[in-house]
Amino acid sequence: MTPDDVRTLDLDTAKPATRLQIIDCDVHPAMRSVADVKPFLAQRWRDHLDSYGQRLPVPFVGCFPYPKATPALSRLDAWPPGGGPPGSDLDFLRTQLLDAYDMSYGILHTLFASGMDQRNQEFGAALCRAVNEWQVATWTGPDKRLKGSIVVPGEDAAAAVAEIEHWAGHPDFVQVSMTTHTIEPLGRRRYWPIYAAAAAHGLPVGLHTSGYNGHAVTATGWSSFYVEEHHEVAMSQQALLISLVCEGVLAQHPALKVVIVEAGFAWAAPVAWRLDQHWARLRDEVPHLKRAPSEYMREQVWFTTQPMDEPERPGDLRDIIDWIGWDRLLFATDYPHWDFDDPLTAFKIRMSEQERRMVFAENAKRVYGL
Repeated sequence: MTPDDVRTLDLDTAKPATRLQIIDCDVHPAMRSVADVKPFLAQRWRDHLDSYGQRLPVPFVGCFPYPKATPALSRLDAWPPGGGPPGSDLDFLRTQLLDAYDMSYGILHTLFASGMDQRNQEFGAALCRAVNEWQVATWTGPDKRLKGSIVVPGEDAAAAVAEIEHWAGHPDFVQVSMTTHTIEPLGRRRYWPIYAAAAAHGLPVGLHTSGYNGHAVTATGWSSFYVEEHHEVAMSQQALLISLVCEGVLAQHPALKVVIVEAGFAWAAPVAWRLDQHWARLRDEVPHLKRAPSEYMREQVWFTTQPMDEPERPGDLRDIIDWIGWDRLLFATDYPHWDFDDPLTAFKIRMSEQERRMVFAENAKRVYGL
């Protein structure tokens, strides 16, 4: 693969007339350790972190519920040569991702440390503020191609709104980010002030598969294997979207933009079909839904492409995207994780130049105001 191949991204036999712009909508920066966030915490919370650590609502104190497919959940070649975990070195991230694919922007999703998962919610709010300041100081400030997501302590709506108000208008942040494995379904009214604040400031809400609420992601308990859990997180995103639609979040906040991150997208069509069928029969139960669920989804919801769905017959994928809408997809790599989707090979279908431009950049530019 030559640099010219990377710049043109020749995904089928017809080369685009100009260089294809790429915006990666799911990039994971990492801390070398939780000590990286300490300079952004008040002394009270530094002492709290030293004394009590992070207390999450799960029985697993020192590890993930499941061992991941690879160390740090990441590509084996993503470990920086200077040390530290994958995603922790800005220069190496530039080399492997931004410069390698000549990317215009990368949208950051910070997974650790998670303020929203803290049992001590006051500490969680302080941790969110510190993580946001860390994003600016370490990533978005030094490289303007990187754009941050405002992490909020979503289980405390008032504190989450305050965090949004603090950062709204800052050019380095383009969306609000919440964990998705929450105490209650995200359509519940306790979360509505967060959506109202995001919509008021024109900020999409990015819902990345993440978080711990003390329960398994299945409806019946902990699964046996990581391969199960890795698939089930996508199903949890389906439940999340159904909650947002049926509880009336999208209907009540028509300016709200929701981005479902790292859950694939092929499932969106059958979920919408079934919801529409149920709504047609049970609409008197949800009179706040004035239109079919699929209509709200088509107007207010976007999906990142990773992990790319790859049916045996590539034409089936085109049929699905035709129904969802080519304007609903945002390209994502999930760098530096092991299931990274390379923009050169992610799509196994022929795409017109217009479709390619929409998915790889134009849709993201509209959603995030880039």
